[in-house]
Amino acid sequence: MSVHTEVYQKILQEVRSGNANLIAVSKTKPIADIQELYQLGHRDFGENYVQELVDKQPHLPPDIKWHFIGHLQSNKVKYIASFVYMIHGVESLKLLREINKQAQKHHRVIKCLLQLHVAKEDTKFGMNLDELMELLQAYLLEKESFQHVSICGLMAMASFTDDQQQVRSECKEVKHIFDKVLSEKGSDLAEFNQISMGMSGDYPIALSEGSTLVRVGSLIFGNR
Repeated sequence: MSVHTEVYQKILQEVRSGNANLIAVSKTKPIADIQELYQLGHRDFGENYVQELVDKQPHLPPDIKWHFIGHLQSNKVKYIASFVYMIHGVESLKLLREINKQAQKHHRVIKCLLQLHVAKEDTKFGMNLDELMELLQAYLLEKESFQHVSICGLMAMASFTDDQQQVRSECKEVKHIFDKVLSEKGSDLAEFNQISMGMSGDYPIALSEGSTLVRVGSLIFGNR
């Protein structure tokens, strides 16, 4: 068996006890592995690359909820708009407009998370607080033209480090910003209730700091 079933069950229990959902990150993994986890009842899967997701999706059950968790270019949105459940890495108004445009063609509403940059690493994508608030302000001013996207919360990646205090501090920062958005603009954001943070190396910390969606791959499927 390719899936680490006992580890998966343990993580799933931890995540559920924290009132969160587990996204099994299946990037670079074969369809058979995804099917194996699907047979255990799992439905939320995360992919990082558009082409890989497009290749896999037709060969797997239609009730899978596909989460696109990688860096998404505007010109690639059209390839996944007909089926993607949630896009985690929205970091510009331009990308949000393109998601709305492509979702409209398929008569769908796509759930979106706005990506924050809180890590001490320049390689991570995402917005700072000022950029996030500017995007939300622009979105709310044009809200009537955004009928095919729903902003459901925030996504962030903590620094890749063994310093757990730093990771915890960054997770706290995300939760603080989430609460700030909720208090200032929550009445205009009906579905703003998700925080996507925490991966294989830091998901317990993320859960304890308020994450509602954790993205775990290697612990479940093995190293790539």
